[in-house]
Amino acid sequence: QVQLVESGGGLVQAGGSLRLSCAASGRVFSTYRMGWFRQAPGKEREFVATMNWSGGSAYYSDSVKGRFTISRDNAKNTVYLQMNSLKPEDTAVYYCAARDEYDRSYPYWGQGTQVTVSS
Repeated sequence: QVQLVESGGGLVQAGGSLRLSCAASGRVFSTYRMGWFRQAPGKEREFVATMNWSGGSAYYSDSVKGRFTISRDNAKNTVYLQMNSLKPEDTAVYYCAARDEYDRSYPYWGQGTQVTVSS
């Protein structure tokens, strides 16, 4: 089992920045692929970013590419999402998730943290 706890959400003006953190406990964090997802009101949960176990590769959705950066510190069992140039359409609950590299889906999810971007 892996337990995930997000933090760092809040209210920010358009153009501002936030850094989300996701602290993991349980099984060996450093072997898991980590992902960030978000869900806006009335919309389905969508992929934001993912990083492999070593931090050597990352992928982003087109909507955040160039503005958001995913990173991880395996010594601290933590994954981060640096969000810059925030837009009102980035408003959502942000979730981190973990999976084994060979799984097709993410079985482990955090409880989410709210990000609200005002115009």
